[in-house]
Parts: sequence; structure tokens; C-alpha cells
Amino acid sequence: MEDIKGMYKKVVKDKFPDTITIDLGGQVLSYRKKVWNIFDADEKCDVERGLRYGDNPDQPSAIYELVNGNIVLGDVRFFDFESGLVSRVSEKDMLQVGKHPGKINLTDVDNGLNILKFLDQKPACAIMKHNNPCGAAYGSTVAEAFDKAFWCDRIAAFGGAVVFTKTVDVETAKAMVPYYFEVVCAPEFEGGAIDILKKWKNLRLLQIKEIERLQSYRTKRHIDIKSLMDGGLVLQESQPFRIKGKGDLKPAEANYKGQAYKVKRAPTEKEYRDMLFGWYVESGVSSNSALFVKDEATAAIGTGEQDRVGVVEIAVYKAYTKFLDKEVYRKFGVPYAVFKLEAGRGLRKMEDLTKIEEATKEQKAGLIGSVVVSDGFFPFRDGVDAAIKEGATGIIQPGGSERDYEVIEACNEADVTMVFTGQRLFKH
Repeated sequence: MEDIKGMYKKVVKDKFPDTITIDLGGQVLSYRKKVWNIFDADEKCDVERGLRYGDNPDQPSAIYELVNGNIVLGDVRFFDFESGLVSRVSEKDMLQVGKHPGKINLTDVDNGLNILKFLDQKPACAIMKHNNPCGAAYGSTVAEAFDKAFWCDRIAAFGGAVVFTKTVDVETAKAMVPYYFEVVCAPEFEGGAIDILKKWKNLRLLQIKEIERLQSYRTKRHIDIKSLMDGGLVLQESQPFRIKGKGDLKPAEANYKGQAYKVKRAPTEKEYRDMLFGWYVESGVSSNSALFVKDEATAAIGTGEQDRVGVVEIAVYKAYTKFLDKEVYRKFGVPYAVFKLEAGRGLRKMEDLTKIEEATKEQKAGLIGSVVVSDGFFPFRDGVDAAIKEGATGIIQPGGSERDYEVIEACNEADVTMVFTGQRLFKH
């Protein structure tokens, strides 16, 4: 068996071609494989290579940049080789190379930008892990946006990719440097911020100037291409940008056996803001998924579950787990799991932990006053009941279930507001 630690340090050479041409019914796209001439710490010299490896260290991988062509289907134009984000990253954009970039590093940044393209009202931050956000937030400053996103899930953020919409300043760098990340990406970095973050020698610092006009990507369309194990392909158009503001959200209503049902309470302005923020974050989360959002920041993220109530329950469980960890870490400087272990050995006071656990239950892990975002409709009221039990006051979901009337009844019984988007956000 090869050295287990060593396999993560190697760069796997790929045999993919330097160029790729895709012909869709006579419309041609031309791609060029991306390689970088960057310093390799192991070889102690500059080396020209592409991606470090794919999802795993034994999977060769390559990234390609679109250099020519576009596709027009109906009245929609796809692709634009004159602009680019992640696929256009060059050596000069790597302010610190750290370790050679791998597939997961760049696809995490890409999906972070896919979320942040909708969030241009204030400084915003998304922290990505395994192509899902573990925290996303608006802030009055870049540092506040990072702080809110980070404390949504400090545990999952370890080794993640942090993506910003605004310049990373010294204040933000100081807030980040105590914690370990794989990638930090922003449109720009202050010189002092770079010096602070370079404490982590393996940290990849990516500067993508195009983020300054990221919102222009909201309406740009692309084609997803998925390869099947038998060699077949599935192609789909990316979703159109339909939910532009609260005017696109409809009060939940349904008809069942000739009876009309309608949610009684309209959202407050704060609930509308949280609903829209959450809907945009949801666009980058693997389905089935459900989010709790409060004060324009994720409070809990449930991803990839097979049933709707299950993913709400997972989000609730994570909310309590992460809230406990946050409170213990902020007060005592160690993770909840470490504190509990040491308290069990008599090295810390168990009553200190008990107080925090009781306070977490009283505050319902910070979920009181949150809104719930669901990428698909609720087929039964059980998922909504589970959210309401934890103090959620609003729900945003596509609607369209045969039992929408049951969900509306559940909301009205608890004075909870709910809106329909008329659009599903599944992401596979």
C-alpha cells in the first residue's frame, strides 16, 4: 500500500488532450486545457501542470477554458468566451499558490460564485465544502459577512473555500487567520491582508477581478453536460433567473375539493429579505435540501437527503450541534466535543457545559424568528411542522403539491407566513 499521507501531496499527470471541440448541430465550441507554470515546493522549481488531481488522488483531471464559439438554442445564447471566472485563472491571479490547485478547490470556488452572483446588495461571503455551502451571509462589512458565514458551521468550514464579493481587507484577514482554509478567493486583496493570510503556507489565494461584475452572470445561461457510465450524455440548460424580488413571490394558496386555502399572514420586510437571500443560496445546494435563514445569513443547512421532512430534521440537528460548538468555542476557546471529553475526565467543569446546553435549548439553537427555504415542495405538512416547532416564522418553497392545503393549514395554525416561488431548485 502506498504512503497514505503521501498520496495527497502528489500531482497526478493527466492524459487529456490539449484542446476539445464540441459540435452541437453545427455550432462549434472550442476549448483549451488550462495549465499553469507555478512553483512546486516538492521539486523546488517552476513546473507546468494542470489540475493537481480530480475528486480523489488517483483520479486524473483537467480543466478547460472556452476560447471560441457560442451556442444559440431558440432565443437563448449560451456561453461567452470573452469573459470568464474560474476557468480563466492564471498564474498572476494566484497570489499565493499554496499547494497545486485540484478539481475540488476550483469547483468549490465556482459554486460559491454561482451563489454570490445573486448577492450584490452588501458585502457577501460563502464558505464552500464539497461543492455545498456550509455558511453564507451578508454583512455591513466584509469582515462581518465572513463572521456570520463562518459561525453558521465552524466545524464544516475547516479546510473549506472562502469566497467574497468584495476586497479582503486587513480586518477580514485577521478574522480568518486563526482558522484553516484551503482557498480564499476575492476580487482583490489589500497588501496587508495578503501578508497576514500567508501565515498558512499551503493556503491558495485566488484573485478574480471579474467578481467585481459578478451580478452580470445572473442572467447568463450555460449548458450542463453529464457523462453516463455507458458513455452516454445528458445535456440540460441552466435555470433561468426568475425570482428577482419580492414581487415575484406569491402568497401560498391552493384549492382542494372545491375549497380555497390561503396563508393568512403576509411576510414582514425582514422575512422577505431572508426569504430572497435564502432562495439565492439554495440555488447552490445539492437537493433535496432545506435551509434555515436568519438576518440574511444561513443558520443551518440540510443537504442531499432523500425525503423532505428528513432534510429539515437534519438541518435542525445541525443547528443545535453547531450552535453548541459556537457557544463553547467562543467562551472557552475549544470545540464542544473537546470540552465534553475533558469534562468527562474531570479536567473541566461539566456544569459549564450544562448551562450552555440548557441555553441552546431555550434559544432553540438560534432558529427562533428564522425562515425556512425548501428547494422542492413539501409533500406533507410534517416537514413544515418540524420547522415551526423550532421557531421558524416564514417559509419559501416552490408549491405545487397535492397537499399544499395541509401545509397552508399548518402555517395558519401557527401564524407562520409562506410564499410560493413557482420554480423548483433541484441541483444534482
